[in-house]
Amino acid sequence: MENSEGVKIESTVVTEEPLISALDIALFVVIITVAYFWYFKRDKQSSSSEKKPYTIQPSSLSSIEQTSNSSFIKKLKSTGRSLVVFYGSQTGTAEEFAGRIAKEGARYKMKGMVADPEECDMADLVEMKEIQKSLAIFCIATYGEGDPTDNAMDFYEWLQNGDADLEGLNYAVFGLGNKTYEHYNEIAIYIDQRLEELGATRVHEIGLGDDDANIEDDFVTWKEKLWESVCSHYGIEETGEESNIRQYKLVDCSEVLPERIFSGEISRLKSYENQRFPFDVKNPYLSKIAVNRELHKSGDRSCMHIEFDIDGSKMRYDTGDHVAVYPKNSSELVDKIGELLNADLDAVFSLLNTDEESSKKHPFPCPCTYRTALTYYLDITSNPRTHIMKELIEYASDPKDQEKLKLMASSTPEGKKEFHEWILRDNRNIVHILEDLPSVKPDLDHLCELLPRLQCRYYSISSSPKVYPKSIHITAVLVNYTTPTNRVNKGVATNLLAQLIPTNDELPQPTIPIYIRRSQFRLPPKSQTPIIMIGPGTGLAPFRGFIQERDYARKEGREIGEMVLYFGCRKKDEDFIYENELQEYVANGTLTKLHLAFSRDQPEKKYVTHLLEQNADELWNIIGEKSGHLYVCGDARSMAKDVHSIIVKVVMEKGQMTNSQALNYVKKMEQQKRYSADVWS
Repeated sequence: MENSEGVKIESTVVTEEPLISALDIALFVVIITVAYFWYFKRDKQSSSSEKKPYTIQPSSLSSIEQTSNSSFIKKLKSTGRSLVVFYGSQTGTAEEFAGRIAKEGARYKMKGMVADPEECDMADLVEMKEIQKSLAIFCIATYGEGDPTDNAMDFYEWLQNGDADLEGLNYAVFGLGNKTYEHYNEIAIYIDQRLEELGATRVHEIGLGDDDANIEDDFVTWKEKLWESVCSHYGIEETGEESNIRQYKLVDCSEVLPERIFSGEISRLKSYENQRFPFDVKNPYLSKIAVNRELHKSGDRSCMHIEFDIDGSKMRYDTGDHVAVYPKNSSELVDKIGELLNADLDAVFSLLNTDEESSKKHPFPCPCTYRTALTYYLDITSNPRTHIMKELIEYASDPKDQEKLKLMASSTPEGKKEFHEWILRDNRNIVHILEDLPSVKPDLDHLCELLPRLQCRYYSISSSPKVYPKSIHITAVLVNYTTPTNRVNKGVATNLLAQLIPTNDELPQPTIPIYIRRSQFRLPPKSQTPIIMIGPGTGLAPFRGFIQERDYARKEGREIGEMVLYFGCRKKDEDFIYENELQEYVANGTLTKLHLAFSRDQPEKKYVTHLLEQNADELWNIIGEKSGHLYVCGDARSMAKDVHSIIVKVVMEKGQMTNSQALNYVKKMEQQKRYSADVWS
């Protein structure tokens, strides 16, 4: 039947039932029981939660062990230490710097320890004043769009939301950032200021390391002045003793059963054989390579379109997220180290922390073979830092090699120049150093302790889960280049990916460990909101996902806003990636406009920034008059900066604003997530 407004109404037969049924009584009893247990459990835990408002505890420990291990104050007191160095690290550099500072503390009669804020009760900072001549140092990295590192996120939020009295806490901060990014060292600067606001005493001014220049030089320069300030503040003197003390000791594991030996797993033994959800940084998913095809049509460069199969993994991603890929070093480089050091790479060993109180028992999963460590766990392709030069001195039998290492390890102007030219400019890695200084023969276990951890590589996901829920796509340029010493350096991840070509169904498909990292690079909540996307080269990657998602919405019958894409490459006939796809989206109306810049197809180079300047009216119409969103992806050093300058200029001219007003307008766009950047240097 229908009512007077034409709405259908279902007819219902009503029968009489008892007011309270047996089911009602049963549900009532269950609710009362649950409420009773919840109330008394909450009451029992209330006192401890009030005393400890901020606690991050390792998941692998029992509750008693967790409480004990989260208190860094107890560790300091029980071991007679006065220095604690916290690190906020995404790639391992901040953790490495923290270890170097803690180690040097012994030269100033300050026994130190390194601490991960994620594993500590940071509210205990209020008790640092109880330890005589105590000092807390923070080595804090900023990544993304001014974000804290994953392990420093809770500490950052605690500082933002808390009002602890930190009077009596002595501190210093060193930040790790990159000047090509807008939010340069933002987290370190905030922590430095916030600690002072809460009553703490700054012992030494903040240090700002720039990874785009020479962050090692920035760190060493700051560290030297730090110790001068420490000596002045506490009235102490340097002992003059060099501290080349090993942090880890070698353990012979030749008798360990094969099933107890790590073979490349990131955390849990046999995790690749027995995969368990959820998958994250410590538990990646071993994904099959479903597709690996070349995108460049010609030329001597390569750009790969790769699809990771995530069917059955329960992994979910959003358009704009990143996928982390765990690479491995080439067997050629690994074998070369074995040859240079005359070492048995298949010997099983373990490195055990000499500090029994440290929560980090091993520098990487142990026990394992040297071959496994050098292949999966250690970075053997990056430029070693000065502290490694210093540690190698004792292994040089040739006085000339020894003097060269001493010079590069020093902080003199001559030493810094030599390190910059011989290591950084000539792009030498540890293999090259051992080749060019043949008398240097370090113990392999010590070298494994010194080398930084091999880090995963992040790629913008170039697909939409609406269209590809069972796979993740990436767009990656193969990295190969010749160094000034005529050596060919190869990108660790891209050269590995290039080898992982799917075969026919009868053979096992190639696999690689991955996990998903969430991003703030997001489409507007409303599909009708107009957007401008600026992504030359592989900067197109996330926008391919954006376009797919809007196309999906259009096919569902939903209204979609204007989509304007700026794309650029060298030559149309060589590296115009995804050309057919983009032209199809233009033809079906999903992509409103496609602005193309081929820099080398004409005498004068032409870039996307030139097109932006030419299309000022269109730009202002979308971001000004229609409150649309603007996205930039690609090179941070030049392209993203140039785009920002053009946007400010357009806002000034078309919005009739002063320079100051235009800058504030663009800043507000960023705060409202209407201006987003996913860039790299």
